[in-house]
Amino acid sequence: MASLLAVIGGTGFGEFVGLEGATHASLDTAWGSVDVQFGELDGVQVVFLPRHGMPPSTPPHRINYRAHVQALVDAGADAVIAVTAVGSVDPTLGVPSVVVPDQVIDYTWGRAHTFFDGEIHHIDFTFPYDETWRSRLVAAAQAVRSTEEGMLFRETGVYGCTQGPRLETAAEIARMGRDGCHIVGMTAMPEVALARERELPYAGISVVVNHGAGIGGQVVHLDEIEAAMSKGMGWVRAILRRAFSDYSAGPGL
Repeated sequence: MASLLAVIGGTGFGEFVGLEGATHASLDTAWGSVDVQFGELDGVQVVFLPRHGMPPSTPPHRINYRAHVQALVDAGADAVIAVTAVGSVDPTLGVPSVVVPDQVIDYTWGRAHTFFDGEIHHIDFTFPYDETWRSRLVAAAQAVRSTEEGMLFRETGVYGCTQGPRLETAAEIARMGRDGCHIVGMTAMPEVALARERELPYAGISVVVNHGAGIGGQVVHLDEIEAAMSKGMGWVRAILRRAFSDYSAGPGL
């Protein structure tokens, strides 16, 4: 069993409610210092990293992704689960709903996206998300859905990662749909690629909090996002608790 699991929290998940015995720490890396919390959830030791800072103040394009991933590696994390709030590109996705993505398309630019600026180093990135932890999250989500009335869930999806911090145009969402994206967010890349460079198993769980621009002829209403996020992140917390409880009982998969 892994001695330490990492959780990266995004918008709507800036605090890890239910983390027992939480203590704060600042971890220094070659790319900067990172504030984290250490604690326990259902018998599993956890390091929690709020992606946008404590309190949240760093926009997606300014996040120090290299420092974040390196800090988790240095802390001894054996795997990381990343929580994200996203919009839907696929019009059949409900709001709110939970998606465990299995692929990513990178539309970002100008971000520090590799640890290997000074040398030639290639990684296989055919399947960016760790399948073992993806399967654990899917199993936990299916279990939670059986007890949560109205919970919508999809066990695969292509995450389109945009630069931000602005939301997308209707034309951009239409293009992403043609590219094969199902959801759109701003933080999966280069986070998942950096984790792969450091051989850190990485799985994501996303909450769809709005329809993408132009889906159904609608514009994005920020007040509706807040309501969907609150409900969806409640499901995510239940899924993480179930996944960690199952893992504590025995790694299984």
